[in-house]
Amino acid sequence: MDKIEVGEVFTISDENDQEMEVEVLASAEVDGNQYAAVSFVEDLEEDTEEDIDVFFLKLDEDGDFTPIESDEEFNKVSAVFEEMINNEE
Repeated sequence: MDKIEVGEVFTISDENDQEMEVEVLASAEVDGNQYAAVSFVEDLEEDTEEDIDVFFLKLDEDGDFTPIESDEEFNKVSAVFEEMINNEE
C-alpha cells in the first residue's frame, strides 16, 4: 500500500486473530511517517447517536499497517488529527 485513501476499507486482525473490517476516515503524515485514522465498518454502519471508536495506525516500510507503540508517538499523531478536525469545522 503506497498511499492511504480516505474511504478505503480493509481487514485487520486483533491479538486473537479475529478479523475485522475498518474504514480509513483520514490520513496524515507526521514526522515523515504515514498514519491513518480508522474505525470499524460495523460501527460506522450503525445509525446511532453514540460516538464511534477511532484509532490510529502507522504505515510501515513494507506498506503494512502497524499499531502505534509509544504514548509520545500517539500524542503527536492524535494532535495532528485533532487539528485537522478543528480546521474542517
